[in-house]
Amino acid sequence: MAGLIVAIGAQNAFVLRQGLLRAHVAPVVALCAVSDALLVFAGVFGLGQVLQAAPALMAPLRWAGAAYLLWFGAQAARRAWNGTSALAAGGATQGRAAVLLTTAALTWLNPHVWLDTVLLIGALGAQHAQRGAFAAGAATASLMWFTALGVGAAVLAPRLAQPRTWRCIDTLVALALAAVAWQLLAA
Repeated sequence: MAGLIVAIGAQNAFVLRQGLLRAHVAPVVALCAVSDALLVFAGVFGLGQVLQAAPALMAPLRWAGAAYLLWFGAQAARRAWNGTSALAAGGATQGRAAVLLTTAALTWLNPHVWLDTVLLIGALGAQHAQRGAFAAGAATASLMWFTALGVGAAVLAPRLAQPRTWRCIDTLVALALAAVAWQLLAA
């Protein structure tokens, strides 16, 4: 689980950004960790097999996820182009509800989250003799990662508060999200 979750993607980029902004970090980390735990347990205890048996269920999720990733990547590209990063500019952050809605969308509409946690981890865990312990371990790895990412980013925020740094980060996020969306659409 740890190997899958640390790959940079929309969800991790958003947690990183919130950590750097020091805005709503605890609720974002909690929502990501709880969501991953629910998806892992669902995969280990049966949903993974359902999705493998009905691949048509994944198509709408894949298209919605790709569209959302492209939209989120376009927002990052716009910030990079205009140099309007909220952190670099010292601007206001979004409210908690908006941040949590974005976090939920980046988690639950992200096909990679479904593929990694439900299908891959679920298939591995379903074969494990101690499925509950396997799922709990995977959920713990997720909690540890998101906590380290959110808190670690908050600690590094003063060093990363330069506008040029954020333009580079936003550019990399936009490129990574476009690449992931392209992979989803090409699949």
